[in-house]
Amino acid sequence: MTITPARLKPSHAKAALTALFSLTLAFAALPDPARAQLSGAQTLADEAETDPFAIFTPTTDRVDRTIDYEIWDFALKNLVVSMGPSLRQKPVSKVSTQGERGSRVRSGHSSRFRNEGSMLAFSLLDQNAIDSFAEYREDLERVANQIDITRLPRNEQLAFWFNLHNVMMVEQIALNWPFRQPRTLLIDGVPLDEAKVATIRGVAMSPRDIRERIVYTHWRDPRVIYGFWRGEIGGPALLRDAFTAENIDRLLTQEAEYYVNSMRATEKRGDTLHVATLYEEVSAFFFPSFEQDIRAHIEDYATGKVLGFLGRTTRVEASIREWDIADMSGGRRDSIALTNAGAGLGTGAAELLRQRAIKIQRLRRRMKKGERTGRVYFTPLVLPGDDPAAADIQ
Repeated sequence: MTITPARLKPSHAKAALTALFSLTLAFAALPDPARAQLSGAQTLADEAETDPFAIFTPTTDRVDRTIDYEIWDFALKNLVVSMGPSLRQKPVSKVSTQGERGSRVRSGHSSRFRNEGSMLAFSLLDQNAIDSFAEYREDLERVANQIDITRLPRNEQLAFWFNLHNVMMVEQIALNWPFRQPRTLLIDGVPLDEAKVATIRGVAMSPRDIRERIVYTHWRDPRVIYGFWRGEIGGPALLRDAFTAENIDRLLTQEAEYYVNSMRATEKRGDTLHVATLYEEVSAFFFPSFEQDIRAHIEDYATGKVLGFLGRTTRVEASIREWDIADMSGGRRDSIALTNAGAGLGTGAAELLRQRAIKIQRLRRRMKKGERTGRVYFTPLVLPGDDPAAADIQ
């Protein structure tokens, strides 16, 4: 029997959430932060393992419960600006803006991939909003300390690890913004990716631990690499939906196609297929015979131009990277603010939105010409009598 968690309860210990960035580029007030809870929490046995992460190995002793990510889903829909599928074109030229002292300045992003993936507007977050990310991350930790995550259906487990990882990343970037590249950020002297931000069942864990020591170790489907947001333009996008057991298959497949067909993931130079260094980073887990395996993976999701040039390449090289932050303002606090575009919105973010609007116009023109801009995906259904685990990502 599936047990739905209790409705989220207001917190009496923290101030109300405020001011998450909305698509109208204004602040949106949230009610008091809620607590993600599961009824019937299991007593956790004290496990002594040589590898502390072994306690997160999925088990076959399945308990059908679900975790409600309503608050995180709301935050994402009001915080994330999707840049849409890649057109595989350079962005339009940036427009210089007259500075306060009469000089002409350039602000915001310079990356040629800035119109791909998704962006967040960290400049619009006040301290209450930033604190809310820490509160929600702590709530997720409480859930995993109250129940045995390893007994949940595999898709429920995977959704939990994706959401926890991404909350951790948003929290730490928001706390330390502005800066240009997440890889340069140190948390108490430790690189962000290695910082032990969360603790579950006594095991302190970093974003990299969640990816490599839990998910990559126990899930063999390479699509899982697209569920983790790294804070960088060059990586998979932060989606505007919280992951759930019901949407996870569809979202991972959609993001796999968007990423594979983007300029930040694939490019043809001569007879060489250049790919993102992300693929090389995860090769030990998913692409051990790198050139053969990554080519097969890309073929599974390639469309249009990428599908066309795959057959005209003979070798593969992992060389594409973009470390710049996936932030509307490019990791800079603009000295020029546009008073008619929302508090804190600077010229860099406004320029990026202008370029996004031009891209959307181009997409519409392509659609009018009959060009396909994506696929339709169906989430596997579990019918009465079916094994519920059959739809889970393995």
